[in-house]
Amino acid sequence: MDTSTATSLWDELIGTQPDPDLWVVLATLVAALAIVVPPALWRVSRNAITIAHEGGHGLIALLTGRTLTGIRLHSDTSGLTVSRGKPHGIGMILTAAAGYTAPPLLGLGGAALLAAGRITLLLWLATGLLIAMLVMIRNAYGALTVVLTGGTFVVVSWLAGPQVQAAFAYAVVWFLLAGGVRPAFELQAKRVRGGAGDSDADQLSRLTHVPAGLWLFLFHAVSLCSLIGGGRWLLEV
Repeated sequence: MDTSTATSLWDELIGTQPDPDLWVVLATLVAALAIVVPPALWRVSRNAITIAHEGGHGLIALLTGRTLTGIRLHSDTSGLTVSRGKPHGIGMILTAAAGYTAPPLLGLGGAALLAAGRITLLLWLATGLLIAMLVMIRNAYGALTVVLTGGTFVVVSWLAGPQVQAAFAYAVVWFLLAGGVRPAFELQAKRVRGGAGDSDADQLSRLTHVPAGLWLFLFHAVSLCSLIGGGRWLLEV
C-alpha cells in the first residue's frame, strides 16, 4: 500500500460522512424492530446480541486485569465467557455486570458516532472488535457466527457505496438499541418462573450481597435509557 492510498484510507476513517435522509433512518428502525419483536426472527437475530453480551464480559475482564481464557457461543443463543482471576472484588463485579449492559451501551456509543457523522469509523471499529473476539472463541458454532457477522461488516465496509453503508450502520445501531432491551425482560420472566438461578443478576447478587432484582433493575435502566438517548441522537438528522 503506497503512502497516498494509506493517507486516503486514514482520511476516510477519521472524516465525516453525510447523514442519510430521515426516511432511511426510520426505515432502518422498522427493519430492526422487525427482527427483534417477532419471536421466530428473534431466535435467530438474538445470536448477534449474544456476541455483544459475551464480548462485553470479555472486554471488561481484560480491562480489569483478569485473564480471558475463552468465549463460547451456542446455537440456543446462550453463551459463556471464562476468565481467571480473583473470584470476588470489583473486577469480577464489573465483568459480571458487563453482559446485559454491553449491547445497549454499544448501541448508544454507535448512535453517538452516527450523530457525529462517523459512519466509516463505526463500521471499522465494529469489524476490529469482531476480529479481536474471534481470537478468543473456543467452539465451532461461535467461530462461525462471529465470522459471518464480521464478514458482513467487511463486505459492507469495502464494497458497498456510501448510502448502503449508512443504511447498514443505522440498522446495526437500531438493532443493538432495540435488541438490548429484550434480554433483560426475558431474564425477568425466567426468574418469575423460578428459572435462571445462575444468571448474571444472581451471580452479582452473590458477589455484592445486593438483591438480584436490583441488578435486574439496573439492566432495565441501562437498556431503556440507552434506547431513548440513542434513539434521539439517531433521529436528529
